[in-house]
Amino acid sequence: MSKPRSPLVFKFASEDWEFELIHRLNYRTFVEEIPQHQASPTHRLVDKFHAENTYLICLNGQKLVGMLAARGNRPFSLDQKVSDLDKHLPKSRTVCEIRLLAIDKLFRGSRGGQILSGLLALLWQHGVERGYDLAIISGTMRQLRLYQHLGFVPFGPIVGIGDAQFQPMYVTLETFEVTAREFLRSAPAKSFQPSAVNFLPGPVTVRREVRRAFEQAPESHRADSFKTDFKQTKELLCKLVNAANVELLFGSGTLANDVVGAQLSLLAGQGIVLSNGEFGKRLADQARRFKLPFEHIEFDWGAPLDMKVVRERLSHIAAPTWIWCAQSETSTGVMNDIEALKQLCAEHGAKLCLDSISSVGTTPVNLEGVHLASCASGKGLRSYPGVSMVFYNHQVLPAEDHLPRYLDLGYYAQQEGIPFTFSSNLLHALHAAVRGVNWEKRFSELLETSAWLRAKLIESGFELVGSNTRTSPAVITIALPEGLNSVTIGNLLKESGFLLSYNSDYLRGKNWIQICFMGEIAKEKVVTLAGALNRVCFKRILAGHGL
Repeated sequence: MSKPRSPLVFKFASEDWEFELIHRLNYRTFVEEIPQHQASPTHRLVDKFHAENTYLICLNGQKLVGMLAARGNRPFSLDQKVSDLDKHLPKSRTVCEIRLLAIDKLFRGSRGGQILSGLLALLWQHGVERGYDLAIISGTMRQLRLYQHLGFVPFGPIVGIGDAQFQPMYVTLETFEVTAREFLRSAPAKSFQPSAVNFLPGPVTVRREVRRAFEQAPESHRADSFKTDFKQTKELLCKLVNAANVELLFGSGTLANDVVGAQLSLLAGQGIVLSNGEFGKRLADQARRFKLPFEHIEFDWGAPLDMKVVRERLSHIAAPTWIWCAQSETSTGVMNDIEALKQLCAEHGAKLCLDSISSVGTTPVNLEGVHLASCASGKGLRSYPGVSMVFYNHQVLPAEDHLPRYLDLGYYAQQEGIPFTFSSNLLHALHAAVRGVNWEKRFSELLETSAWLRAKLIESGFELVGSNTRTSPAVITIALPEGLNSVTIGNLLKESGFLLSYNSDYLRGKNWIQICFMGEIAKEKVVTLAGALNRVCFKRILAGHGL
């Protein structure tokens, strides 16, 4: 029985051993096979632009079987070989240079085409992410017909001498697009490992120090060191949102909202749930599951809460006990007017409860005067999902005869916040995520980046949900025009290296896609995303095949 072949894996080089294999394949190709450089007893060739190169590689197990390097810094190597290089190239393009394209001799047979296609697909995605739309290359004369078959256009004179002669060539990003997408759709999921840019509402991209904290050896939740970190984390969180107390829960944000619902079930009287989006609707669902007496006041998705309507409805309730709503409605990006709600609750003696899951860590939050507020670790706080929290500003007591242990906020408080097993890895990651953060700077940068992208998208003709009211700097929801399918566009952007939110039922139903700035995102990635959105959406509109 023949041994199954190891799968091919395409990725950006990142490990020391990968770079060592690159130097050795470089030597075998451009010294031993193409006599472009002098022989060396080390049998390794470090490229002169190594520090600036991005290496796109194909691995077969621990063996490097294909590679190429991309570099966007001028001068290019072709600048030194072709006088007045730019006059040979299409105008108004952002250029990178492809170098060191090599496939191991043993893999140039049946798998050679697959290796080359995968490398070019990875190159296409790299170009989209970095904003390159034209690539130049010195193509070996031995493979000139292959390059031309792939869409490379020759220009200028042949360079080099003897057996090391090369034809300068260029290729556009569009030329690779069809081939690249076909490869990506047919390749096994685990074979392609690009560095996608995360614009999801969660899980988010986390900082290196958070990853390192998570990777510590697990420790007991009864250990003194764990308790110290636990206490410090709670203090940092309370300071961030101006709350007196917080309890950490081992679960998702839905658990935190269930704990809020459980506390409301202990109160007499009627409450109100306000909703202007999916997550307000979910609060109403949770209130119903606790059999709370309440009125559900719904507003249009993307519209602000109408305080006149809320005030009028409150006047018909003899003694309203509580109001519960989302502070930042994640489905639309609308920020609800919490200060107005605080005032309204004060006038009627009601308690304000908030779903603050998408607002904490992305915008200034002041929970003074708020009865209960939920939050989660895997969004604006930029840690791993799995820890949720409930903030409160009053004394809570255990309700052992009325609530399950896991939902009893008072039981957590009685047990100094650690009544049950708690993951030390998640706790240390959350501690690292909130420790030493310049929140004022983060909020300012988020606001600036979000404002820039919103203006750019509107200028490009996109319709933004909630654009006529105050919106979160961390959520931009785009209502796609008729003829463009949100799932199709989301998948095309994913292939281009951008992870957006589009798969939730409510987004699919409304044909919306979302760009979220919850985690770590560099400004240059936002710029390239704007270009990718334009290219993917409006190219399909012009082509007349949006679906």
